[in-house]
This record gives sequence, structure tokens and C-alpha cells, in this order.
Amino acid sequence: MRRQLTIDGDVIGEVESFKYLGSFVQKDGGFDIDVKHRIKCGWMKWREASGVLCDKRIPIRLKGKFYKSVVRPTMLYGSECWAVNRRIEQSMSVAEMRMLRWLSGVTREDRIRNEYVRGSVGVAPIVDKMRENRLRWFGHVMR
Repeated sequence: MRRQLTIDGDVIGEVESFKYLGSFVQKDGGFDIDVKHRIKCGWMKWREASGVLCDKRIPIRLKGKFYKSVVRPTMLYGSECWAVNRRIEQSMSVAEMRMLRWLSGVTREDRIRNEYVRGSVGVAPIVDKMRENRLRWFGHVMR
């Protein structure tokens, strides 16, 4: 028998997910909605900064620094608490590579490897940064 939660006579409905402190919490304990939301937020920051990131007169390394300080933290917010699996790593990597290729002016048709694009921009893989953030958080929790 399920109990209904009421506050001042109002019945509070049961939901599959809700937003708390900028992250989505799912009923089943998954992180899919939060990952999609973080990628969407990264693209929103990308659009806001597209004047800088898509300007051909700005050096590619400077664009990389801008990306690392503005867009990437938006995508990684709250990722310390995710139980990361291969699918999450893949979706974050795909979104990042699309952004890096766009800012460097390289398409998939140019047949340039992701490693070369990352090296020219000066950006480490986002999966490595996710792991680094989780380890930093783990050290904080252990202390």
C-alpha cells in the first residue's frame, strides 16, 4: 500500500525525476537524464560563446583555453557523483569532439583523427577529466 504525501492538504505527486541543486535525481538511481542535461547545458554555453569559439582570427590554443574554462566545467558539473559507464563516457566524448572539431574548423570528412584535433586545441579527453574529478571527490570524502 502506497501512502500519499500531503503538505497543507495538497497531495504531492510521484515523479520519475526531479532537479536538485542543478542536477537531476532519478527514481531508479540512474544518471541518463542528468548526463543529457549536462550536455545540453554545455551546448548552451557553446552557443553563448560561439562568437569567440568560431572566430577564425583567434588562435586555436586560445579557443582551447576558453573551452576548458567555460564550456567543459558546465558539462562536468556534478559528474563526480555519477556511476560512469561506457555509454556515459561515449556520449560525453562525442559531444566534446563535436565541439572541438567545430572550433578548429575540421569536419569528419577531412579524415583527421580525434587525437590530432585534441592536441592542436590543447585539450585532454573529457573522460580523463571526469575520472580526475571523481578521484578528487573521493579524496575529499576520505579525508
